[in-house]
Amino acid sequence: MMQHLIDFLTFDLFISPYIIIISYYIGALVIPFASWFFVLWARKKYGLVANVYSASKETFKQFVKIKHRILLYLFFLLLFVCMEIMWRVMFEFIIAYLQMRDALLILSVP
Repeated sequence: MMQHLIDFLTFDLFISPYIIIISYYIGALVIPFASWFFVLWARKKYGLVANVYSASKETFKQFVKIKHRILLYLFFLLLFVCMEIMWRVMFEFIIAYLQMRDALLILSVP
């Protein structure tokens, strides 16, 4: 137990892989849902935000045909999926870097 603490304090034990995984899930799951709930909260809490939302929603429905609205929603969904994939790829590269570092450390030990 004490050796783990010493390894942590002397940077022989890295916490990066664990923090990277936690950060990935926060960015992939928590932030999108938190953003959605923040918008719902802001609409309830502030009347001006609710008024602007209602007015813009009605204007959007009035001027944009349903076909184009569906295409816009599908495009937003596609962009969201692409963003999630890029978020995953970025973290995979970081994890691969750390694994290469560990492999090189093993090779460098005589």
